Amino acid sequence: MSSKNWDIKKDIEQGDWSLFLDRDGVINRRIVDDYVKSWEDFEFLPGVLPSFPIFAKKFKHIFIVTNQQGVGKGLMTKEAVNTVHQKMKSHIEATGCKIDGIYFCPALAAEQNPCRKPNIGMAQQAKAEFPDVDFAKSIMVGDSPSDIEFGINAKMKTVFIGNRQLKLTPDAHFDHLIDFAKTL
Repeated sequence: MSSKNWDIKKDIEQGDWSLFLDRDGVINRRIVDDYVKSWEDFEFLPGVLPSFPIFAKKFKHIFIVTNQQGVGKGLMTKEAVNTVHQKMKSHIEATGCKIDGIYFCPALAAEQNPCRKPNIGMAQQAKAEFPDVDFAKSIMVGDSPSDIEFGINAKMKTVFIGNRQLKLTPDAHFDHLIDFAKTL
């Protein structure tokens, strides 16, 4: 764990914070060079489900934001992604944690679509549906440079999950989602 002089717990305890989470590589196992095309491909990472009751007590809103260019490539349908999301959400909500929204962008990386991370279209969607979301009191948690850029572009705090080195400097870095949750 590392952080840039950021007292996460102190900030969160002041209330009204929102949490934005990437999906693949943060919530579920990332499939290298492929996509989660169905629920059968989806596997929660260790420690993820126990993280959500902690998040439920600490955050006013919780959102999942994910690029899903497999749809744009024709490898899966929007309906298949929505089915995966509904099942994922029901497992998460069984822990007592409400997910306020799941947003995904089906566009290809080459399209430069405003909804695709690192652009902030999905954050803007969440704010449109929940006007009390304040990006200055939001945290983006992700496992890729585009996730961290998304958070930076939206003026959020950023948390990187994983053991890779980044050119960008997130506000905090943890090996696993549960490690982040336990600091709260």
